[in-house]
Amino acid sequence: MNAQRPTHRLAQRLRTSLRGWGGVGAMAAVCALAVAFALLLPLTTRTSGADGAAGSGGQGVAHATQARAETKCDNGLLPQDQSLSPSGGDGSTTTIDKIKARKDRRLIVGVDTNSYRWGYLNPNNASGELEGFDIDLVHRIAKDLLGDPKAVSFKAIPTNQRIPAIQSGAVDMVVRTMTINCDRLGDVAFSAPYFSTGQQVLALKTSTITGYNKTLADKRICSADGSTALDNLEADKGSGKLPASANIKTVVPNQLDCLVKLQLGEVDAVVTDGALAASQAAQDPTVELKGGLFTTEYYGVAMNKDSKDLIRQVNRTLQNYIKDGGWQESYKKWLHPTMDNGDKKSASATPPAAHYK
Repeated sequence: MNAQRPTHRLAQRLRTSLRGWGGVGAMAAVCALAVAFALLLPLTTRTSGADGAAGSGGQGVAHATQARAETKCDNGLLPQDQSLSPSGGDGSTTTIDKIKARKDRRLIVGVDTNSYRWGYLNPNNASGELEGFDIDLVHRIAKDLLGDPKAVSFKAIPTNQRIPAIQSGAVDMVVRTMTINCDRLGDVAFSAPYFSTGQQVLALKTSTITGYNKTLADKRICSADGSTALDNLEADKGSGKLPASANIKTVVPNQLDCLVKLQLGEVDAVVTDGALAASQAAQDPTVELKGGLFTTEYYGVAMNKDSKDLIRQVNRTLQNYIKDGGWQESYKKWLHPTMDNGDKKSASATPPAAHYK
């Protein structure tokens, strides 16, 4: 899109996108324009979730057969296969004991509050509670750990502050569409994977961009700081897999800010996780996914590397959450409308298998 398009046409298209889903575009614009973003804003939950989500429908995530092969870490293992088993170990419960001993007996969790159907404040929900697939998982972890799904203190964390928040002890864990990769395993520990996805391109429906390919030449591409999307863009720009003329200088604190920039004509494309891109496309009828997934990635719950007892407990919760149908129920409620195409299910509709080191 030409950034010099007359202002009234930009405003008209932005108003159209705002109608696409109950004001989430307006919320995103506020997030993108606010200079003083409230890092680690505490949000204490009072309910385990609300029935019904605002808006439904959307396009499913396309899965490309040309997605890159998964890369093993220096130890020869795939990143998603390096978590601790749900049982075993030295029996230590140090981290869990500290959580249970708090005066305000709650699990402190870093989340996203702006990702539609993952972790967001639904403007149509009078209770003002966070909702989404990641939020459901947090409530289940709290229930298994503390006996109460409501015993959670949520903290809103930008993409680029996820690891610092864990390392500083500001949160017990981060459940925020966070990809498990080799570099991050040097800084934090992850649970077994709870969702599979990959990188994908989002652009205007009228754009000539067809995917992660030569059509990105001379295009302005947005990604989030600290994201695997940015890592891939920088690596591919250096290796020549991405056209040399592609502009990847637009980097924002939160990936949803990229959607706002796309709506305003400040960038031509967004590169982010396909699961998030599908939710963004559901928010704005003027944008769509372009091409298929070009990487294979897995989300995990991130925790401090020393919190071995907590890691094992979370893996036990994930194991049971999948086994008893809780995972599938949450997927059907939040992600099926945006990721599946009618009866044709996305590959992400099946929980990934867990392999422990």
